Amino acid sequence: MKTIAVIGAGTMGNGIAHVFAQNGFQVNLIEISQESLDKGLATITKNLDRMIAKEVISEKDKETTLGNVTTYIDLGKGVSKTYLVVEAATENLEIKLGIFKELDQLCDSGTILATNTSSISITQIASVTGRPDKVIGMHFMNPVPIMKLVEIIRGYSTSDDVTNTIMELSSQLGKTPTEVNDYPGFVANRILMPMINEAIETLYNGVAGVQEIDTVMKLGMAHPMGPLQLADFIGLDVCLSILKVMYDGFKNQKYAPCPLLVNMVMAGKLGVKSGEGFYDYSESRKAEKVADQFS
Repeated sequence: MKTIAVIGAGTMGNGIAHVFAQNGFQVNLIEISQESLDKGLATITKNLDRMIAKEVISEKDKETTLGNVTTYIDLGKGVSKTYLVVEAATENLEIKLGIFKELDQLCDSGTILATNTSSISITQIASVTGRPDKVIGMHFMNPVPIMKLVEIIRGYSTSDDVTNTIMELSSQLGKTPTEVNDYPGFVANRILMPMINEAIETLYNGVAGVQEIDTVMKLGMAHPMGPLQLADFIGLDVCLSILKVMYDGFKNQKYAPCPLLVNMVMAGKLGVKSGEGFYDYSESRKAEKVADQFS
């Protein structure tokens, strides 16, 4: 149980690998290119250096953590003889279904297959495997090394044994696992995304500006970050994808993405990852309004 595989070295994948490795697990980190792996390892190293600067860990802890991570470009070799595989690829149904079909063929029959999806049906993902009882959702929050919550999502056929194992495993990582059932958006995004979407609608309708909306929510509702800034950190493309999943799943107009969000994603204004969203993150400047031009 000490060897696990993480598929994807992006924002979520490298964070998940970091947390497992820091807690004594051997982690096989898998990507499609060496460049992506190098970038993921550089992020893990940078985050560990931050923890050293804050005197949370020692230099030796950093070396041990990095020593627990082995990188792979070959999926078959990366998942061989692992107890658990955590998929953290792009939030795209077809990509995830393709990965899980492949994993079902490559992994030992007892291997648990988990997905870090933030909204896609666990039951649907499990349906393309011959082990639906061993497929489960492990929805970590970003940034993974800091955030305590892990949503543990049971698919229709996920067994009690697998659920209990993943709940216990998440606790070993210093996280707070919370079990939820498999419906669009689960709990976190079913509540969060309509709020973000409503904040975007408020901007779109000219009720207030970006900073004003975020200030009201931070100071009036005690949110640590305003919904528009949070959307930038999540990624506006990810927000749009999750809202589409919920809209398709519930067929309820309240989940329909705001036209401003759709336009911004089409324009490539994705938030922090693109350097520009509701705020401007270029050249290390402090956040500035840029969204009004799209309304």
